[in-house]
Amino acid sequence: MYFLVQKLQDALLRISIPLDSNLKPEKCRRFILPQWQLLHLNETVTNTAEPDTEPCIDGWVYDRSYFPSTIITEWDLVCESQSLKSVVQTLFMTGSLLGSLIYSLLSDRFGRKVVYQWCLLQLGIVDTAAAFAPTFLIYCILRFWAGLNFHFLHSVGVVLMMSSYSIGQMFLGGLAFAIRSWHTLHLAMSVPLLVLLLPSRKLVESFRWLIVTNQLEKGVKELRRVAHINGKKNAEETLTIEFVKSTIQKELDAVQVKPSIFQLFHALNVIRCLFSFHFRFSYGVSLYGLILNLQHLGSNIFLFQVLFGAIMLTARLVSLWTLNYMGRRTNQILFSFLAGVSILVNTFLPQEMQTLHVSLATLGVGSVSAAGTGCTLHQIELLPTVFRSTLGGIVTGFQRTGAMLAPLLMTFLGYSLHLPWIIYGVIILFSGLVILPLPETRNQPLVNTLQDVENNTKYSRKVKQEDTSTKVTQF
Repeated sequence: MYFLVQKLQDALLRISIPLDSNLKPEKCRRFILPQWQLLHLNETVTNTAEPDTEPCIDGWVYDRSYFPSTIITEWDLVCESQSLKSVVQTLFMTGSLLGSLIYSLLSDRFGRKVVYQWCLLQLGIVDTAAAFAPTFLIYCILRFWAGLNFHFLHSVGVVLMMSSYSIGQMFLGGLAFAIRSWHTLHLAMSVPLLVLLLPSRKLVESFRWLIVTNQLEKGVKELRRVAHINGKKNAEETLTIEFVKSTIQKELDAVQVKPSIFQLFHALNVIRCLFSFHFRFSYGVSLYGLILNLQHLGSNIFLFQVLFGAIMLTARLVSLWTLNYMGRRTNQILFSFLAGVSILVNTFLPQEMQTLHVSLATLGVGSVSAAGTGCTLHQIELLPTVFRSTLGGIVTGFQRTGAMLAPLLMTFLGYSLHLPWIIYGVIILFSGLVILPLPETRNQPLVNTLQDVENNTKYSRKVKQEDTSTKVTQF
């Protein structure tokens, strides 16, 4: 019985669907009229004359063996609408780009904690609503809105989140394997964001931000909370306002006059620090170009998701070690070179060498992640506290621009199967050159004001191991 049904399906395909250049049924066109004569011709004979065909106007039949429901099957994002898949990813990254600019300014004005909670609330609501989006347009709007809030949640606790981000990626692979419906999967990922609102009330506001915004009493209170959490029993007696004032008098004097954002353009060292935008842009293009296109690396995307998460976690831990012993600049240059070479070599390998393909892909993702970890820490140490969030938002905005363009580069597959991957590899390979003019910050004190940046012209490119008094940024 099964054999008979299969023969009938094959016959129906033959008279209804033309063959492409690979002698496989066309995915986007059909015969205008049934071609009965093809039932009696040899299988290698094709009839793809344009006048006899038309676009598929009655819908498509999808392979649902992996996922019973996706946004592609929900809104038929195939054929002429195939590029809309990249549009969704690009809109999310565009939202992240705008969010990095908007919320960085707001966090410098109102503090990190309030803005963090506001972004968390919005992201939980709009991402949950996206699971019930009735149309593709509404879904795109909600994903753009989610992107607006995503960036700040990621950047405000970036050092703590570097490892947990990779763990979450591994968890996502297992979750997607267990939950195949995109609606349910979306809910499973977004509802926990609302739950996080409760513990977020216990977050401590940035002590340095409170100091540079002349909120000394509140800053001391928050500092005592941190000391108590860390087990310092005598924090109430030792951390007095007078003690803090004497310790940070230089910072207090510097913030008596509110600095203007336009002063940044008079700070030569800050402008030089902003050169790292190219590295962040390259990092965004290469990382998201790889992790958003797992389907091009093999058939088991669940395995790749977990594997990439594991290698990113390992790479970030290795990167933290190299940051201490090799410095910030060397870390970024080394791993960006490894990433570029592995991506380019992988691009031109024969498809039959699947094991080597997977190995080089994981090496590329791991190296990009390690370089990004070094860049993140380097950026924090280069920028003054008074404008760190604003400047960080601008620099990270370039990363989001790269992430926004990454999915769009896959449209070049229509011209060359290798072109997108060549771009991903070349751009990260040469990005390390941009790091060369930047100062090394390992074992250097953090800069808090624009004046600190101007005065700190003696940033050493070589680590001064003998100067133990400045070992305050070892990480």
